Amino acid sequence: MRKSKLRLLVLCVMLVLLAAGCKKKPAPVTPPPPASPPAPAATPKPTATITVSPTSIERGQSTTVEWSAENATTVSISPEIGSVQAKGSRSIRPQQSTTYRLTASGPGGTAEASARVTVTSAPEITATPPPHEEDLDAVIKREVKTIYFDYDKYDIRDDQKAAMQGNANFLRAHSNVNLQIEGNCDERGSEEYNLGLGDRRANAVKEALVNMGVSAGQLSTISYGKEKPVCSEQNESCWQRNRRGDFTRKR
Repeated sequence: MRKSKLRLLVLCVMLVLLAAGCKKKPAPVTPPPPASPPAPAATPKPTATITVSPTSIERGQSTTVEWSAENATTVSISPEIGSVQAKGSRSIRPQQSTTYRLTASGPGGTAEASARVTVTSAPEITATPPPHEEDLDAVIKREVKTIYFDYDKYDIRDDQKAAMQGNANFLRAHSNVNLQIEGNCDERGSEEYNLGLGDRRANAVKEALVNMGVSAGQLSTISYGKEKPVCSEQNESCWQRNRRGDFTRKR
């Protein structure tokens, strides 16, 4: 009986040991892979801009080229300009239409930009030949008008201002013409008084012309008072013709 119990006990112990030996061992823990190093930052690519202003000029005129580049170690402009700083401007005088090309190079690559200036020929100026010497006096006589005054006055009348403007236009267009302004009066009044009045009339005409843009160097004045009448009748119509500012050419 005791032997049977002993064998049963041994059998139980063996079963327990066998069960313990059949338990599945836990899988080993695999460590995570090491983190990858951060990727290096990308090298920036160069940028480039170039402009010309003005973009159209006449031959002989100048224009300004302006440029800017970033992330570049070398910058050059062709034609003619060559290596330059990353940013700047330069005045140029091209003789023909030209396209300027900017090249900017650096570790990140190359960038290009261009700008064009158009060069045109200056318009031909056809000089108008001056009139022949014998014709110039006739032109002056036709184009330059006598200025008339009221009795005992030397201010420019409103009805004479159009003639004054025409005279000014002629003199500005013919800067080589020099004129003498003659102040004249009618016969009334003393010789001395009329000489003074004629002087004031001549100078009033000169001052008005200078104010209209005529060079003062083209003009001189003289007073004849009542010494040079164009009419000798004793009436207002005749006296009006004698109250005048005449023009004669000075050589």
